[in-house]
Amino acid sequence: MTVPLPGAHILLAALLFSPVCFALDGNRLKQRADAVLTLMSYTVVPDITASDLNIGSGNNESHELSITQFGGGATLSESFPLYLEGTMSYSRYDPQFILTNGEESRKIPTKWNSVTASGGIGWDFHLYTDKRGGNLVLRPIANVMLGTMVSDLRVGTYVLEQRRDSDFDFLDGGRLNAYGLGGSVMLDYELFSRPQDIDIELRYSGMSLQTFGNTSSAVKGHASTENLGLYLRRRAPLFDWKLLKSPVRYVLEGAHTEYLGDQRGQLGFNSLSSVGLGFELDSSKYDVFITRTRVVARYMFGNNTTGYGIGLAMSF
Repeated sequence: MTVPLPGAHILLAALLFSPVCFALDGNRLKQRADAVLTLMSYTVVPDITASDLNIGSGNNESHELSITQFGGGATLSESFPLYLEGTMSYSRYDPQFILTNGEESRKIPTKWNSVTASGGIGWDFHLYTDKRGGNLVLRPIANVMLGTMVSDLRVGTYVLEQRRDSDFDFLDGGRLNAYGLGGSVMLDYELFSRPQDIDIELRYSGMSLQTFGNTSSAVKGHASTENLGLYLRRRAPLFDWKLLKSPVRYVLEGAHTEYLGDQRGQLGFNSLSSVGLGFELDSSKYDVFITRTRVVARYMFGNNTTGYGIGLAMSF
């Protein structure tokens, strides 16, 4: 998903992309690190709408911020309805800093890379079965996250001679470690039938993130994530086409995520929506590990935000 950055009124955008003069306002480094911790909060639960974000400064230069997430979840069986989910995400953030001694200034190239992993464990409580055989379940989930961000600085002796304190120590190979604890509650309706499959999920998630361990002293902090998401998917045979001894299915998909609390408006939007169209191949008649493979093209949109993406999903 490619997201244009529309306007200087966005608070987090100002923190992310505006240069900083250390000699005048050194605490802005801490503000930017807090912003990075907030960015981690967008990847702690499976979310199609924010699974691939690339934000630039509005020109043709490289992206200042990139976030990529992959993961998923499943219930083990009807007889033992334990639900497990997990995600992995990677982000690259390229802030620009300006170091000045009052007479001359020099731009400092930095590159912050972060990796996060999160997991969830829940249980399905059956609520209702309709006449078509569709099941509605209530699914509470406990979530945990671990993440780390490393600062990679490439400068010459000029910078080394001008700045040696906790702020610069973080820029020069510093680290931010974070963990998160929280939970989710989901209403999930699933209908699996010969003519069509329908899946509808309504999910509320919340998590608190906190730095820990050998995090550089200049960037210790905390952030929180809170959102409400709706996901819909319909799969049905595409005419009479068959491949791999099974019908080829088309996939219609829609999703909407409403960001709440600290996340609301932090990237210039309060919500993101997605519509998708794709196809699915069924390989269950063969002795292979993968039973279904889906490819879906998605269009995303939100407040002053548009984008696109292609998703690949597999069932086992």
